Amino acid sequence: MQVREEVRLSDFTTLGVGGPARFFCTLDSEQDLKPALEIEQSRVLPILILGGGSNLLVADTGFSGIVIHMGMRGIAFDADRDDVIVSAKAGENWDSLVALCAEKNLAGIENLSGIPGYVGATPIQNVGAYGQEVGTTIESVRAWDRVENRIATLGKSDCEFGYRTSVFNSRHRDRYVILEVVYRLRSDGSPNLKYRDLADYFSSKKEKPSLENIRTAVLNIRRSKAMVIDPNNPDSRSAGSFFKNPIVSTSQLQKIRTISETDVPAFPAGDQHKVSAAWLIEQAGFSRGYVKGRAGISSKHSLAIINRGGASASEIVALAKEMHEGVKALFEIELEAEPVLVGF
Repeated sequence: MQVREEVRLSDFTTLGVGGPARFFCTLDSEQDLKPALEIEQSRVLPILILGGGSNLLVADTGFSGIVIHMGMRGIAFDADRDDVIVSAKAGENWDSLVALCAEKNLAGIENLSGIPGYVGATPIQNVGAYGQEVGTTIESVRAWDRVENRIATLGKSDCEFGYRTSVFNSRHRDRYVILEVVYRLRSDGSPNLKYRDLADYFSSKKEKPSLENIRTAVLNIRRSKAMVIDPNNPDSRSAGSFFKNPIVSTSQLQKIRTISETDVPAFPAGDQHKVSAAWLIEQAGFSRGYVKGRAGISSKHSLAIINRGGASASEIVALAKEMHEGVKALFEIELEAEPVLVGF
């Protein structure tokens, strides 16, 4: 394992901003993890586990600790009655895994096509889109427990999955280094068309879509919103959705309706309601294509803050703060950022 110094992190994030890491190493095997953590402990440094960098905003000053870039690869399939158990190492590309499972007609993650990043990141945020959440298919997570200094296996209930949350980004943030994720998928399972965009996409088609059809549809829909990474499309130079859809009470929802005097895109969330953050942002006056210096809002999706070219992390944060304050002033709703903020 090679340890490098002063490695520019902007090269490892989809936003393309951020200063250098004090130390940087790539983890190609589990055996490399222990010496990497020993560097952290001996120098009393903070640690950052880095995957695909798609949900990350690094400060202009960089990160003063050691960055461990996940490079472990490997996928295995095992039959279990009508299900298939899929085990994937943390450094596998997520969308490549989704494509492979759709090709094998394994249902459960096809609606999560086009989401950038690595497998190891998917349980942390309980990645979700188009009517699916990864937590519903995760059987277990294999991880290094930094408190007990051992390999631990966490079952589905141990992961405490919720809307964009898990034990990994809440109660035990920074405790675990995810090494492998195990998914239980349905062999020849039915497609999930509950999400409106997908239902509309297939409404004129008589045949039941295959999982590969679903994947193609999701990719087309995401591309139309510049939510698929494309080096030739500046609108895709983002960290994806910058804000979570807020969960509000019935009284809060009614207040939003009164203020806006129009229909509010809201969806049931238990006894509460999930409101579209994109709609709130647009109502607050931040239209698609809004520009603030070298940062801006995607012309295709108001939830994506983009690097228009040469933007600094401080410019991205300034725009995010302006959007946050605008929504708060109009609706008294506090938007919560989705990307992990590093070095701030």
